[in-house]
Amino acid sequence: MEYSLICQNFYAISFIPVRNKLFVFCIMLSLWVYMLYYCVGYCSSAPSFIIDSPGGKIDNAEVNHKMQPRIQNGGQPDSDSLNPLIKTFSRDLLNNDNEIDSRADDWDEMKGEQRSLEDSAMSGYLNGSETKKLPQAIIIGVKKGGTRALLEFLRVHPDIRAVGAEPHFFDRNYDKGLEWYRDLMPKTVEGQITMEKTPSYFVTREVPARIHAMSSDTKLIVVVRDPVTRAISDYTQTRSKKPDIPSFESLTFCNRSAGLIDASWSAVQIGMYARHLERWLAYFPATQILFVSGERLISDPAGEMARVQDFLGLQRVVTDKHFHFNPAKGFPCLKRPESNSKPHCLGKTKGRTHPNIDPSVVQSLRDFYRPFNKKFYRMTGHDFGWD
Repeated sequence: MEYSLICQNFYAISFIPVRNKLFVFCIMLSLWVYMLYYCVGYCSSAPSFIIDSPGGKIDNAEVNHKMQPRIQNGGQPDSDSLNPLIKTFSRDLLNNDNEIDSRADDWDEMKGEQRSLEDSAMSGYLNGSETKKLPQAIIIGVKKGGTRALLEFLRVHPDIRAVGAEPHFFDRNYDKGLEWYRDLMPKTVEGQITMEKTPSYFVTREVPARIHAMSSDTKLIVVVRDPVTRAISDYTQTRSKKPDIPSFESLTFCNRSAGLIDASWSAVQIGMYARHLERWLAYFPATQILFVSGERLISDPAGEMARVQDFLGLQRVVTDKHFHFNPAKGFPCLKRPESNSKPHCLGKTKGRTHPNIDPSVVQSLRDFYRPFNKKFYRMTGHDFGWD
């Protein structure tokens, strides 16, 4: 009897630590499985970073019958006729072939990706319905207009998942195919919109037909800015990487004494918005393209974001409470309204100090752009007030 009691007591004492160890093991196993799932999901949705050489080939094959223009020019004068002094040959239109625009913008990209993942990972984990889709909306331009800021503002919205890096699919990687493009996209659940942004799309001739062939329902967003200021900002970015380039004044003119603007220089050519827009309107109705003011994106980010969210058919989740103006940088930073954490601002590559440009050169550019601006106002139905 005494022996039996001793055995029973020993069994009870030895069973308790075993049970505790088993319980801890189960918890650790569950955490390990969850972390494994999370890491796999992160790797599959993280953006790929693509660097193309300047000599990269682009598929210039004729587009099929689905790519034919929706409307014709209708006999209206082409933008080229607005200024007889324009050189039509394009010099260095995409002068950032070796830049990784998506990373160089230094928004603290990994934190942006992490926030986006945290917001949707749990819902996808619970219902198992996450899939990769081709984008339903694309920010197509323009360079140095405010596309990075707009993308990061949009990524705060829980119903938007966007690639952080610029895919450059429709202008540099089209030969890789739609499945390659789809694989770059983040996973989304039902009701979420997939987006990407590549500012060079707006000025690349082949892109409108290619996007239309993918989906004629794609919503397009263009962030535009005073073309003179945009050109100076473009030059400032290039000079930060190539300090020995010629002066802005010398690059602006083919012949300064004759007042001949070099419209083949990319910094000038991108700002001829009306000319580029004509190509897009041949494939997409004006109602399918939203033009965002780069100036208002700084002065009234909540107001512009309201327009963008309405255009995308989303609730106005991103509002004025999400923004904090940074006087040192001169533009708004993002903040989470429910926390006291430090606002996330665009990085050091944004808000560079512009060089002092000869006022007569600035005036020559304003005169050059005026007819293009006026036509652009008529085409969009909006006066951006650049003149």
